[in-house]
Amino acid sequence: MTKISINQISHELNAPLDTPLLWFIRDYVGLTGTKYGCGEGHCGACTVMIDGVAKRSCLIQLDELEEGQKVDTIESLEIKGKLSKVQQAWFDHDVPQCGYCQSGMIMAVTALLRKNPKPSDQQIDSTIKNICRCGTFQEVKAAIHQSIKS
Repeated sequence: MTKISINQISHELNAPLDTPLLWFIRDYVGLTGTKYGCGEGHCGACTVMIDGVAKRSCLIQLDELEEGQKVDTIESLEIKGKLSKVQQAWFDHDVPQCGYCQSGMIMAVTALLRKNPKPSDQQIDSTIKNICRCGTFQEVKAAIHQSIKS
């Protein structure tokens, strides 16, 4: 049985190995911040970081994970009641309307900024492909720029 780390806690993959990581996170681990959107990897609502890289968790089956891989979900970003700089920027710019896609978008932006702390607009546009049906893309861009400055 393989073990992976989710938000720095070791978990045995005690589910059928064809289970998508999304459902393992939600149903077996009990973390519900990662959302189901389209189930086909297009929308990004299910985005988590695996070893620091933004990945669509609906597309990754447990048997594709390797022993010891590190998965971070939206729940990992707030530390001791303090929001991450990306979460704070989302709050400051009133980004969410319905909020459903936001955890995945925040995870994608966090992964980008950890890899490239000062991305250009072109790099942001080519990397952040998450879909927001409410159309808050202007607010998202403003929040990303705040995150870059802080």
